[in-house]
Amino acid sequence: MSDTQLDREAVPFWFDPLCPWAWITSRWLLEVEKIRPVQADWRIMSLSYLNLVQREGQGLSDDYRELMTKAWGPVRVCAAAAEHDGPAVLGPLYTAIGTRLHNQGRRDDPTVIFEALAEVGLPESLAAAATSTEFDQFIKDSHHEAFDEVGLDVGTPVLRIRGTALFGPVVTPAPRGEAAGRLWDGLVAVAETDGFFELKRSRDRKPSFE
Repeated sequence: MSDTQLDREAVPFWFDPLCPWAWITSRWLLEVEKIRPVQADWRIMSLSYLNLVQREGQGLSDDYRELMTKAWGPVRVCAAAAEHDGPAVLGPLYTAIGTRLHNQGRRDDPTVIFEALAEVGLPESLAAAATSTEFDQFIKDSHHEAFDEVGLDVGTPVLRIRGTALFGPVVTPAPRGEAAGRLWDGLVAVAETDGFFELKRSRDRKPSFE
């Protein structure tokens, strides 16, 4: 690791690979890395665990409940990869999975996980974790690190900025260049404001992965 990287501010970022909004926010954070002295610290959470266990499935449609059941797979593979190769692999693996799921629109393609593992040099045998509970405690521990602080009335992404965990930003498309930096600066101001809790408006567009 270079001296420049050591001087960067670590930004824990909790994601579920299946969430399109977290994916867009993650691409924004990579833009911020280019123009601000920050470094993403990729961590996993589980929408399945949040919605089916912590929230006990309340208010879920049948279709969304089915989606949440399937959502265990990708995050379990991420957990297995982190256990196998260390947490630094989460960033590259998230990019490999997310590009296929979201940018390429291959959300129902069973080859996505195998391709993503191969792209980052991991054994395809890790794909078996998708249907195993072996790494669920790892997922829960990482998940609780964020949600015990930020609360259960939010989803993903969650970031921790200067000691404060925040849900969001939920934005589309991902801001680029200095626009990405300005959004970061605003979040820093929010995170450093004691007693700040919420800003929100209704979404009026679908996720854009441009």
